[in-house]
Amino acid sequence: MRIRRNLQGVPGHRIQGNALTEFALILPVVVACIFGVIEFGRALYAYHFVSNAAREATRWASVRGQSCDATVYTSACPAGQSDIQDFVAGIAPPGIDKSPSTLVVAAEWVVPPGKSNSCNKFPKNPGCAVQVQVTYNFKFVLPFLPTSTYRMKSTSEMIISQ
Repeated sequence: MRIRRNLQGVPGHRIQGNALTEFALILPVVVACIFGVIEFGRALYAYHFVSNAAREATRWASVRGQSCDATVYTSACPAGQSDIQDFVAGIAPPGIDKSPSTLVVAAEWVVPPGKSNSCNKFPKNPGCAVQVQVTYNFKFVLPFLPTSTYRMKSTSEMIISQ
């Protein structure tokens, strides 16, 4: 004859189902947090690209002014709007959408203070300035994050050296 004991109050019993229930409740939260970190990492990646692309494109255009040497720089001498757009699209890393509706590059030759006469007539001459603005429309991929597009924008300006 076996005596059955009531083990309800004994620690360590009747918890097999509790662990499975807790795991089922916590797993979606943990997975959502992990994918959220990945998505915000993608956003930071895009933000750094936009900032770096504006600086690089401005520097690239500043050495390709009106008096640049075509034998040294085999492409775009002097640099134009479409040349700068092609340059930015060329340096875009994997994961960055290069379509014209998503990656927008605007170049403008501006007049720095004290150079109004010569730079108004010949804006690509040395001593004048070039300004490049890169805009990237970032969109999250995961469905539980906001679905709207976030505009990331960076502007850089540099004096033309050649």
